[in-house]
Amino acid sequence: MTRAHASGDPFEALGDPHRRDILRLLSEGDKPVLQIAAALPISRPAVSRHLRLLKAAGMVSEQAQGTRRIYHLRDEGMQAIQAYLEGIWGDAARRFRLLAENTLLAENTDTTPEP
Repeated sequence: MTRAHASGDPFEALGDPHRRDILRLLSEGDKPVLQIAAALPISRPAVSRHLRLLKAAGMVSEQAQGTRRIYHLRDEGMQAIQAYLEGIWGDAARRFRLLAENTLLAENTDTTPEP
């Protein structure tokens, strides 16, 4: 899997339910820390720590607007995770399809007489 120039592991970042909630909130649009914290049952400092980890993993980035920091999803981080999962599940799906096609072919070519 390629990382979007991050020092953290995106899958480790996804391991925490609060970080997944933050990503879900940011999928609805860019948000400042206060708005993210208001939507979660954790403190603002805890939200900031989670955002730092998500940023290190290449999944979010921030933009300064005055004294506020506005966070948004990074396409590169999300695409890296999607590509990794598609690679794994894509291979499994191809193997399953091949097995199903071979099973169907074997059933259709079975010349065993019926009783």
